[in-house]
Amino acid sequence: MDGAGHPSRRALLAGGLMGATVALAGCTTTRAASPAAGTSPEARPTTPAAAFTRLMDGNKRWVSGDLQHPNRDPNRRQLVAQEQEPFGSILSCIDSRVPPELLFDTGLGDLYVMRTGGEAVGPVVTGSVEYGPMTSGTPLIVVLGHQRCGAVKAAYESIRDGKPLPGNLQAIVNALQPAYDQTVREGGADPVETMARAQVTLTAADLRANQDLAPLVAQGSLAVVGAYYSLDTGAVEVLAGAP
Repeated sequence: MDGAGHPSRRALLAGGLMGATVALAGCTTTRAASPAAGTSPEARPTTPAAAFTRLMDGNKRWVSGDLQHPNRDPNRRQLVAQEQEPFGSILSCIDSRVPPELLFDTGLGDLYVMRTGGEAVGPVVTGSVEYGPMTSGTPLIVVLGHQRCGAVKAAYESIRDGKPLPGNLQAIVNALQPAYDQTVREGGADPVETMARAQVTLTAADLRANQDLAPLVAQGSLAVVGAYYSLDTGAVEVLAGAP
């Protein structure tokens, strides 16, 4: 989770990621010469605080139903066709009820989104989270857990009962073991909810201390926020790290 075991990451980013333009052509390439006609996109937030405010304002609209559906038309598609500069990176669960683009009322090209069961993290996922801040200056990472997480519940019951899950589902269980251990120490009336929140805060803390992300956090150009989504209300609660 913390990037250990990757001593050549800086060299890779400088040589491999930035040089392999053909391989990454579908993700980023040269900026379009001019915006699409008739498009007036809102300025991209460039600071953690501004990006966080943009996200949370979008969530307020989601809760109230007063949605703007920004950046979702053909003009926006044309504008970002040649290059993307998302202002946020979201690591969330695969749950079908928790789509970050919708619950933050954002649009095309606004967010990098990584989704894994229970926000389980491994080297590939960590690298994907690092991509935005380290290659395009994305100023905000949000680790987003949620209410009644099926992956967390399955992992909790598997560890508690000593019954491994089939196939690669066990990899999710293994990744959530630290959250389970913290839950056992903390106790509480609803251990699954406690574990879901623990998974968010632990994962956000690990990313904040990551050897490549930590310097960006220290200099104030990146914030890593832990947050929790209510299926009942649609509201996002900040758990830690708000800029």
